[in-house]
Amino acid sequence: MATRVRAAALEIAITGVQGARAARDGGADRVELCSALELGGLTPSLGLVDAVAAAGIDLHVLVRPRPGGFVFTATEVEVMVRDLEHLVDAGVAGVVIGALTPDGGIDRHAVKSLVRAAEGREVTFHRALDVVADARRALAELADLGVRRVLTSGGATRAVDGLDVLAALTQTAAGRIEVMAGGSVDPEHIPLLLEAGVDAVHLSARVCRDDAGATGPGGGPAGYSIADPELIAHAAAALT
Repeated sequence: MATRVRAAALEIAITGVQGARAARDGGADRVELCSALELGGLTPSLGLVDAVAAAGIDLHVLVRPRPGGFVFTATEVEVMVRDLEHLVDAGVAGVVIGALTPDGGIDRHAVKSLVRAAEGREVTFHRALDVVADARRALAELADLGVRRVLTSGGATRAVDGLDVLAALTQTAAGRIEVMAGGSVDPEHIPLLLEAGVDAVHLSARVCRDDAGATGPGGGPAGYSIADPELIAHAAAALT
């Protein structure tokens, strides 16, 4: 039987070991690990990084010190550099970063420092790209700085609504830097994203679960979300 070739890579955003196992078993190529996905994602704990690394899937880790915008102070960049140093020691395959200037450009100084701290691990620039003043120019800047790929919805809330921009970005990238589509992606969107020429697809593939345990005023909502192996497998099938 001939081996089925995947048209683009599949990355799953996860928040724990369950997600890593679901992604591995569902046929994903890699995971992006973060905490607080409901806030857009924050840097996870090193204990969680170690636990997920043992799940046996290509592990990329988000480095973002706080929610909110992507303009960081020198102190915040220093914290991200220290986080990256620990992640390199932990043996992760890649890291996910992003930093902008107040006028909507790439913060070249911050990105250069973060890429250097990654010590050759694959670097993805996250959806901060969707708010830059000139995304096509930013691709060339990021490639020059050593960034391997970008995560983008094409500037839309949903990647499926940013197809024209995604297609333009893939043409501009011309193989110098990978373009990964992400932003409220459902498996049914994948054929359209592939037509735009993207190199990878990123989704969370999550479903809500009720928590039967006790919670209280300081515990937050009673429910939580987990990665769905069936959705991941559906997405993987759509990419072959």
